[in-house]
Amino acid sequence: MADTFDVVIIGGGPGGYNCAIRAGQLGLKTAIVEMRDTLGGTCLNVGCIPSKALLHASELFDTAKNDFAGMGIKTGKLELDLAAMMAQKEAAVKGLTDGVAFLMKKNKVTHFQGKGKITGAAKVEVAGPDGKTQTLGTKHIVIATGSEPSSLPGIEIDEERVVTNTGAIALKSVPEKLVLIGAGVIGLELGSVWRRLGAEVTVVEYLDRILPGADDEIAKQAQRTFKKQGFDFKLGQKVTGVEKLASGLKVSIEPAKGGDAATLDADVVIVSVGRRPYTEGLGLETVGGKTDKRGVIETQDHFKVADGVWAIGDCIHGPMLAHKAEDDGAAVAELIAGKAGHVDYDLVPSVVYTSPEIAWVGKTEQELKKAGIDYKAGKFPFMANSRARTNHQTDGFVKILADARTDRILGAHMMGIGVGEMIGELCVAMEFGAASEDVARTCHAHPTLSEAIRQAAMGVEGWTMQM
Repeated sequence: MADTFDVVIIGGGPGGYNCAIRAGQLGLKTAIVEMRDTLGGTCLNVGCIPSKALLHASELFDTAKNDFAGMGIKTGKLELDLAAMMAQKEAAVKGLTDGVAFLMKKNKVTHFQGKGKITGAAKVEVAGPDGKTQTLGTKHIVIATGSEPSSLPGIEIDEERVVTNTGAIALKSVPEKLVLIGAGVIGLELGSVWRRLGAEVTVVEYLDRILPGADDEIAKQAQRTFKKQGFDFKLGQKVTGVEKLASGLKVSIEPAKGGDAATLDADVVIVSVGRRPYTEGLGLETVGGKTDKRGVIETQDHFKVADGVWAIGDCIHGPMLAHKAEDDGAAVAELIAGKAGHVDYDLVPSVVYTSPEIAWVGKTEQELKKAGIDYKAGKFPFMANSRARTNHQTDGFVKILADARTDRILGAHMMGIGVGEMIGELCVAMEFGAASEDVARTCHAHPTLSEAIRQAAMGVEGWTMQM
């Protein structure tokens, strides 16, 4: 064996590299194996980070085009330099992936480039890009291989005209007509980028609503807002095929519950129908590990697959979110080091980085009703928030759900500018078991958007103080 470690981590995404950092901090001899040229996984390379760079840049472009004049700002002719926009995205990605590589060195983590495979208890084989293999010995193996985009039968992904998130952040021109398959978080974010830059966006969703998993009231409000922005929604429809023509694409759709078929013209199709764990060919069988039919690794309590084998992030059950994977990684490193490690999946926030943003944590009203839990709701619109009014950003609201008997906060749901940052306050409150009154009686600076959280908390007991 080339070397022996306390921990070998397969996968260098947010779960893997955070696990490596924490393991290094705890004094464990650690190695990380990643098949990409750079660390950071999907999130840093082709997911969260590049998409946010494009969301920010495209939002500025859209604001300059549509809102500057109303705020007394005159500009010359506005032009899009897509190549420069893509370049700043790549610069952001490089800065962050370089930063992760630095953190590996700082915490004495050995980085192996190649595809990792478990070949038995305490052994990981690394197949390098040059075709050579080496075997690492280790006391503990952590599987952090993440996930990959799901597709649909009969649809060929080429990452040029029919694309996943990977191709959608690297288009060389703005499509005139874009069809987005799937109205989930990733799809709506990517659709927002290209709509702002000039594309005509049609969203095809199998369900009769957008944003599955979000509170119903938030999803309905979001759909109305996105429709005003120019999105065309075709809900309750399934895509049966995409025909590639020399001059464009033909997307075949039909009602999910049966009915007449139709076709949509497109220059680009983004396939965003969820993600599946990247667990095939890992060698799980050599240590008695198993997956379900979706490829999700089955774990015992506290992330354990088998003695000395652990799994985290997108390849196990729980929300497929980078920050959940980060928490998993740190928890597993602490468990390996003999400390306590735990992640509460009920308190993992979700954020949609559209404009306005959408964020939530905890239970939805629908989940509470289904569980038979008696609750109270407090709600406050950004239209009545001073800062939102002065900023001309009044879409959305904050809703807080609390137990009717104990007043403990059970869920928080927001739509508005900046709520992705604001949701953290409710995460902290819920982590400490706060009542809505605790938030309602906490002084918030005026005028700020966060006052909407306080007012919604006041609303739980009916004593909202502003409009």
